[in-house]
Amino acid sequence: VYDLGGGTFDVSVLEMFDGVLDVKASAGNNHLGGGDFDRAVAEWLAREFETAHGIDLRKDLKAMVRLKQAAEQAKMELSSLTATTIMLPFLAVKGAEPLSLELELTRGKLEELIGAMIRSTLEPVESALRDAKLDKARITDVVLVGGSSRIPLVQSLLHDYFGKEARRGVHPDEAIALGAAVQAGLKSGAISTERG
Repeated sequence: VYDLGGGTFDVSVLEMFDGVLDVKASAGNNHLGGGDFDRAVAEWLAREFETAHGIDLRKDLKAMVRLKQAAEQAKMELSSLTATTIMLPFLAVKGAEPLSLELELTRGKLEELIGAMIRSTLEPVESALRDAKLDKARITDVVLVGGSSRIPLVQSLLHDYFGKEARRGVHPDEAIALGAAVQAGLKSGAISTERG
């Protein structure tokens, strides 16, 4: 289960036997998620705006909130489109002139901005596989959970790594509840792991 949400990333290796789910290993990154991708895009937008108008929006909290919201919307649109236009009117004022932002963001540019962060999720995946003492070839299903797992780069990265299509379609609330239960069980010691 590859769970890439808004603020955290978790991966769990599960084994199903006779209807019983056994957690073999779990790993992740509590400081990586969709919010980090939004910030990376917002920073790029701010840099482009500064290049065009000579104004650093990073010092303007309201403008950065708008940039981050626009970045999140664009990121979601690029899950199904290859390009989108970001338009933010009246973002700043230069003299008496209101300045707006209008930029095209392509899927390729998004992948350039967030690719390293997404590729870094393979390290916890490999760690969980090592802890479970399993080779990736023995994984029968890769299940995607969390809004950021919809990013095409995530899906292609996992396809290339595991050599199979990852599955969506697991009910997100159920998967999140299961993931939370797994994490709570691991922390409380209710689920005995290889590492104790």
